[in-house]
Amino acid sequence: MQLLRSLSYPNFRLHVIGQAISLLGTWMQRVAISWLVYKLTDSVFLLGFVSFISLLPSLVFSPFIGTFVDKHPKFKLVFVTQVALMVQAGLLTLLVYFKAETVVWLSILGFVQGVINAFDVLARQSLMVNLVDNRKDLPNAIALNSSVFNAARMLGPAIGGFLLSSYGELICFTLNFLSFIPVIACLLLMKVTEQPIKLVKESSIQSLIEGFKYLKRSPHISTLILLLAFSSLLVIPYTSLLPAVAKDLFSGDEQTFSWFESAAGFGAMIGAINMARLKAGFNLRYVVLFSALFMGVSLLLLAHSKLLVGALLYTVVVSFAMMMQNSSINTYLQTHAVPAYRARAISYYVMAFQGVFPLGSLLTGAIAEAIGLKNALYIMGFSGCLIAIVFYIYLRLHVNKRLFKLKIGGDITAPKA
Repeated sequence: MQLLRSLSYPNFRLHVIGQAISLLGTWMQRVAISWLVYKLTDSVFLLGFVSFISLLPSLVFSPFIGTFVDKHPKFKLVFVTQVALMVQAGLLTLLVYFKAETVVWLSILGFVQGVINAFDVLARQSLMVNLVDNRKDLPNAIALNSSVFNAARMLGPAIGGFLLSSYGELICFTLNFLSFIPVIACLLLMKVTEQPIKLVKESSIQSLIEGFKYLKRSPHISTLILLLAFSSLLVIPYTSLLPAVAKDLFSGDEQTFSWFESAAGFGAMIGAINMARLKAGFNLRYVVLFSALFMGVSLLLLAHSKLLVGALLYTVVVSFAMMMQNSSINTYLQTHAVPAYRARAISYYVMAFQGVFPLGSLLTGAIAEAIGLKNALYIMGFSGCLIAIVFYIYLRLHVNKRLFKLKIGGDITAPKA
C-alpha cells in the first residue's frame, strides 16, 4: 500500500512499533500531570508554568544540542535518551506513589524530562533519514511518524482519562514507566548504518554561529522557522488551556478534559495521514499558509462555541491545521537542509516549536487570568489569521521578486540572441 510504503523498511518498522507503545504511555502521563497540577493549584497560570518549565530546555539549549548531535552518532544518542527518560518516569511514579507530589517537584522532574527530550528529539529527527533506505520515501516516513504520534495523542488521553477518573494518577505514571520497555527492545533489534561523521575542529560557539549563518543565507528555511516561532508563541499554546476550557467553559471533569485531548489527537492524526498522501514535489509552503489560516479561524470558532460538541469539533480542526503546518515545515527542513547542517536546522525548528511554546503557555495563561479564557482564545485566533496574512504577503513578494529577476535576465540576454 502506497500510503504505508515506509513500513517496508525493517528499521523504520521497529521504530514505529516501539514509539507507538511508548507514546501511549507518554500521553497518559501528560493528561495525568495537567489534571494533577490544575487540581493542586486551580490556577491557569501555574498550569502554563509547569508546561513552561518542562519545555524551557528546548528554548535555551536546542541550538547547542543541535551542534552536539551533528558531531555524534544519532542512534547511540537515541538509545541513551530513552533509558534516561525511563529513569525519569520511574522517579515520577515513586513521587506519586509516596504522595509527595507538589508543583515544585513536578516542575523539577518536568525540567529534567525537558533536557533529556531536547537531546532525544534532535537525535531522533536527524536519525530518521537512516531508517529509510530510499530518500524519496523520507517525507512519507516523517508523515507516518507523525501519524503514530497523533494516534497515540488521540488514544492516550482517552485511556488516561478513564484510568484517571477510575483509579487515579498513579496508574497513568506507572504505565508510562513500563511503556519504555518495548521501545528499548525495538532499538536493540535495529541494525542502523550511519555515515561516518567528519569531525571539524571548531568550538561549540563557532559551530553554533555557522549554523545561524546557514539559516541567514537560506531564507526559504528561516522564514518557515520564524512563522513557527510566532505560531508557537501566540496560537499553538491553546493546548495548554484545554483543562481550563473543559472545566470552566463547559463545567466538565477529567473525562471531559480527556475528550478535548482526544479530539486534538484525532485532528492531528488526520492531518498526519493527509501529509502522508501528498505527492512528492507538492508546494509545502502553501500548505503551511492555508494551515496557519485554518488554525486561526478554528480558534475563533472554538472561543465562540457554546455547545460541547461544537467545541470538540473545532478542536479537531485546529489540531488538524496545526499538524499540517508543523509537519510541512519539518518535512521541508528534512528534505532541503544541507546534511552537514541538518541537525542544527532542526534544532532551530525544535526551539521555535517546543522552545517558544512554553513562553506562549505562560503568556496565554497570564492573558486568560487577566481578561478571561474566552477573550484569550479570541486573541489567539486573531493572531493565527494575522500570521497567515503576513506569510501570504511574504510569499507574494518572494514570487514577484523571482519573476522580476527572471524578466530582467530575459531583457538582458534578449539582444544577444
